[in-house]
Amino acid sequence: MTVFEATLHIPPFNVRLRSPFAAVRQHIQTFYPQAQRAVGEACFVDFDLQILPGRGVRRFWRPQARFLLDGVEPFFPLPAAQAAPMFEWGMNWCVAQRPLGWLVMHGAVLARDGAAIVMPGFPGAGKSTLCASLAFLEGWRLLSDELTVLDPVDGLLVPHPRPISLKNASINVVSAFPGARLGPIYRDTRKGTVTHAASPLESQLRASERARAAWVVFPRFEAGASLQVEPLSRVEAFTLISEQSFNGERMGAPGFEALCAMFDGVACYELVYGSTQDGIAGVRQIYAS
Repeated sequence: MTVFEATLHIPPFNVRLRSPFAAVRQHIQTFYPQAQRAVGEACFVDFDLQILPGRGVRRFWRPQARFLLDGVEPFFPLPAAQAAPMFEWGMNWCVAQRPLGWLVMHGAVLARDGAAIVMPGFPGAGKSTLCASLAFLEGWRLLSDELTVLDPVDGLLVPHPRPISLKNASINVVSAFPGARLGPIYRDTRKGTVTHAASPLESQLRASERARAAWVVFPRFEAGASLQVEPLSRVEAFTLISEQSFNGERMGAPGFEALCAMFDGVACYELVYGSTQDGIAGVRQIYAS
């Protein structure tokens, strides 16, 4: 069985990946065509990843895919048909668990003219759909769909543009966006039906440009709801976003102080919307205020 091996620069990280799954190779070629480093090019590797077949009878009977970081398997295998999205889910876990120098939170980040909007990722809030609509329909630069990475040294948000994760009803919505390029659809996963939309090329090419947080917005999609844009106090917003931090406790005082400093310069809102257009209108209202 041929093993795909590549060293990828997925800003700001270098990733070594090995896998015999053809779907993993296709996923990388589809979503990371600019990322592969030249063979033999020396670089420090942040994550050494393998996506391997299951052991024993699981190689043939109900085949599985295993995710390994530095030779260690941190979570249970998944069906082999999910080997490609397993790369994305595993990368999320790596970034959330490994880079202790940065504060990492669950949330989408997009920027315009150096000012960033942070949208914390509560389940079912419609964050990814709204993130995709801002990237493809409104021209916002995608820093990340899933992970808000804050550098305590300069107080800036670090871009980590990767494919936008979509699930269930959002797949049909985003597939209609001009310029949106979706990959294969995976059904019956733990998250339901999922796929990914390639991050805009401009966002990838500008991945070295950090941004300063200007708005923290808590989006909530409710079918049929009228548009509501309500200011939140910084104290309430700070408490809510702290719940979405993956490594805040491990970072201790530096992480707490960095988050406090970020909130010194942001406006905070709750955004309730019942359609993509209402969500966009709400963000426009926030941006103009």
